[in-house]
Amino acid sequence: MKTINIENLDVVFGDQTAAATELLDQGKTRQEIIDATGLVVGVDNVSLDVNQGEICVLMGLSGSGKSSLLRAINGLNPITRGSLVVQDKEQSIDLATCNETTLRELRTNKVSMVFQKFALMPWLSVLDNVAFGLEMQGLAKKERRARAREKLEMVGLAEWEEKLPHELSGGMQQRVGLARAFAMDSDILLMDEPFSALDPLIRSQLQDELLSLQKRLNKTIVFVSHDLDEALKIGSRIAIMESGKLIQYGKPEEIVLKPKTQYVQDFVSHTNPLNVLKGRSLMNSCDELKQESGRWQICQQADVWIEKSDNKWHVSSSPKLKLIEWNEQTKFEELTSDSLVVASPDIEMRDAIEIRYHTGNPIVLIENGELVGTLSDHDFYHALLGKYQQEQAA
Repeated sequence: MKTINIENLDVVFGDQTAAATELLDQGKTRQEIIDATGLVVGVDNVSLDVNQGEICVLMGLSGSGKSSLLRAINGLNPITRGSLVVQDKEQSIDLATCNETTLRELRTNKVSMVFQKFALMPWLSVLDNVAFGLEMQGLAKKERRARAREKLEMVGLAEWEEKLPHELSGGMQQRVGLARAFAMDSDILLMDEPFSALDPLIRSQLQDELLSLQKRLNKTIVFVSHDLDEALKIGSRIAIMESGKLIQYGKPEEIVLKPKTQYVQDFVSHTNPLNVLKGRSLMNSCDELKQESGRWQICQQADVWIEKSDNKWHVSSSPKLKLIEWNEQTKFEELTSDSLVVASPDIEMRDAIEIRYHTGNPIVLIENGELVGTLSDHDFYHALLGKYQQEQAA
């Protein structure tokens, strides 16, 4: 279900915006519009949607329009043209046309925001900072403090509730900001470069914590970042912006493997491929494997064959090898040279390489009970050397 649906959205800063939109319709650039009118185009004809439970990451260079778009979602930036519809239970609210009362209720109950600057009130304790938004909602003190404690526990700061913000590190202060946003129990969470001011190690830890919390809470998150590795790590989909325009919107793997423009290509050229690639991207498809009498040869060097009987896959060539089904609970340490791992084609390449290290065997990729391909050393070398990108761009 679409929680946020944006269509043909323009955001122009300044008075008498009609002059700017007329020039936009003529195909004028942002700079040409500034020169002609003095007005600044923050968002230029953007259309995208965010599904319930997704993390949508807005990416781009400084001035690309990502924060301007984010702030339109809660009405901080007024909409010049187009529609921005937020689904609130059974009600669809278009921020381009709704009244101030509806907008205020949306900000109070539906949408929360986490800023790059922690925006904590220095005179309030950690607990009262987390509970502040609940006070604005009119919750009784006992109830709001109980909910605030629950969220502090969730982000690992329960023992710090009586401290003042200046007594906490930067990473801890940002955790307070997260707890405050989660305490509001809003369906939509807007995050404007929340981790960019933190040290790399702390940033990585908070990214992991956000993903862990998201598994439990299933919020709809719009996250602004200038760090592509961060976007690839946390994003369900990534929107690449330039000069207020949406250049490409898609899953992380799609952004890396199939950049639509040179601008996007330049963005992804130095990224770590292991943060995004999955087995499906690099596998040898089953059509490329040798097949005889219902058997497939998955390793030519060791002459390993598999076949399917009674709706189950078996190793037909070596009694030593045992098929091991890979899942999140499987431990790498349990794998040996006698393990032939069966996995989904959506297995992450990091996991696949680790499996190959422990077993020394190819990985068999099965989808809906059928063989779709294998992963071998050749595929891992391609992932590490970035060959996937050259081939896709060729």
